[in-house]
Amino acid sequence: MTATITRKTRWCWRKDLAEFRGLTDREREGFLLVLEWFENFRLRHEMPAGREAAKAFWKSEVTREDRIREAWQLEQWGDAIQWYLNWLSACAEAGADHRSLPERLRSAVHSAGARRGLALRTKQCYGAWAARYAVFAGDEREVMRVGTATRFLTSVVDDEDCAYSTQKQALNALAFFFKYVLEVEDPVFAVKLRDTGTRVPVVLSKPETQKLFNELKVQEAKAMPAKEKDQEKSHGRYELAARLQYGAGLRLTELVRLRIKDVDLERGMVTVRCGKGDKDRVTVLPQSLLGELAKQIERAREVWKGDREAKLAGVWLPGAMARKFRRAAETFEWFWLFPARQISVDPESGIRRRHHMHSKVYNEAIKRAAGLAGIEKRVTSHALRHSFATHLLEGGTDLRSIQDLLGHEDISTTEIYLHVATGANGLGVVSPLDRM
Repeated sequence: MTATITRKTRWCWRKDLAEFRGLTDREREGFLLVLEWFENFRLRHEMPAGREAAKAFWKSEVTREDRIREAWQLEQWGDAIQWYLNWLSACAEAGADHRSLPERLRSAVHSAGARRGLALRTKQCYGAWAARYAVFAGDEREVMRVGTATRFLTSVVDDEDCAYSTQKQALNALAFFFKYVLEVEDPVFAVKLRDTGTRVPVVLSKPETQKLFNELKVQEAKAMPAKEKDQEKSHGRYELAARLQYGAGLRLTELVRLRIKDVDLERGMVTVRCGKGDKDRVTVLPQSLLGELAKQIERAREVWKGDREAKLAGVWLPGAMARKFRRAAETFEWFWLFPARQISVDPESGIRRRHHMHSKVYNEAIKRAAGLAGIEKRVTSHALRHSFATHLLEGGTDLRSIQDLLGHEDISTTEIYLHVATGANGLGVVSPLDRM
């Protein structure tokens, strides 16, 4: 195993807590409960152990308004967090590594991924699978064995009933871990992936789609400060994004990563850069949104001007682009169409800058609006892309054109919409019950 995982003496807070003499058994159980809670929070948000992570946990989880808690619980939880921070200090003084095996594997995969130039999402995905594998293996010796990895992958295939793409993702993650972290030249896992078949996508009807847009508008109007309501009398932020995603058939990441230069109002086109498979494509820009998108561009311009006056770093650019055109990140054409409201720290570079609208926040807004609108389907933002393709098919657009607009490599992927479309281009079948 490489030095990334094996260096330093290992300390485990769970083991030391179990042997700590200053607690009763009941107090120890309470400490264990809150520290497991804290560790899950910290690892989920990929935060390093320390006081800042403890503050974020306390604010986000412990003191939130809907949390039912007693005074004695808060006191016990506070004592538990303080014990953990003291334990971290002892680790630092002794030069010991406090991280668990899952956390060390995740960190090693992130480091190897950075050296190989993997995208942030890929590093996060591979790191999460490596951490799961560490829990399955249990100790460092087992982690190093290809046979253990084979048993883990077999359990994913046989016991978890997950999609073929998820199985392949786990296989790729462990192959990367063995090849670039453990430096095993050609790891061979004796596992056969199981094809789960094609799933029928969730599609909204046209009335349901309109209900979703209307509910987004209502919810945003309620949440919008009074001073902003006069400035945004038409579409709200998420409603406009949802209309654009549906109207252009965009994936979630493609939507939030749109830049000013990618939206051509005069030609009525949206250019998707570095889409799935790192491919570019062009899709349709809804004519009904031209006016609203022009307003959104001007709103983005005001945000951009404020950032330039504040001398903030420019927006994130792909690696080669950032090296070749160092000033491009500060220009308006590279600015986000849907910029985030707040400044954040780039997780890879540590630079403080403005990112685009958060995909998770937008997706949660879609799901919340669908529920409030009474749409009894499992609605996510991707349902808007499915609905785009299905409604085009029902309207007479040929399958090949839809394939190009969606950016599918194989037309068989596009053909799934034949199963959910109705009318001449879909099933085209009338139930015998309706003919009686």
